[in-house]
Amino acid sequence: MGNFWQGLYTNKALGAVIVSSLLAQGIKIVAGIVRDKRFNFYWLLGTGGMPSAHSAAVASLVVCVGKELGSNSPLFALCLLFALITMFDAQTWRRSIGFQAKTLNKIMEDFQEGKKIKDDRLRELVGHTPIEVFMGAVVGILVAFAFYR
Repeated sequence: MGNFWQGLYTNKALGAVIVSSLLAQGIKIVAGIVRDKRFNFYWLLGTGGMPSAHSAAVASLVVCVGKELGSNSPLFALCLLFALITMFDAQTWRRSIGFQAKTLNKIMEDFQEGKKIKDDRLRELVGHTPIEVFMGAVVGILVAFAFYR
């Protein structure tokens, strides 16, 4: 069991993925504090925003696997496919859910004006724009290269 924990501790790829994700999320938190002049706890775990922490994590994983096993390995191909699907999902399906939430919130506002019904608004920012996904990938790639310098 000691080897398991030692392996986790010395796993460069895992470290790069975690640092990439935390760095991207940290950038969003700092940007939010600067923009809104306050801290919002939601920013710690929330989705959406610039840069994409999901894209940072998966792009970092791809680079790490490529550095360790080579770009010709089946695991690299699997990680690349996983990253592409994750980033595609972040900017398409999750983003469209956000647009639907915005529309439903508008319907609820219109409905509430006549009935004075109080309901929580649906979260509107659940996906990413293409630039947010791209910048997240850049963060992940840079962190991965820093781990393997």
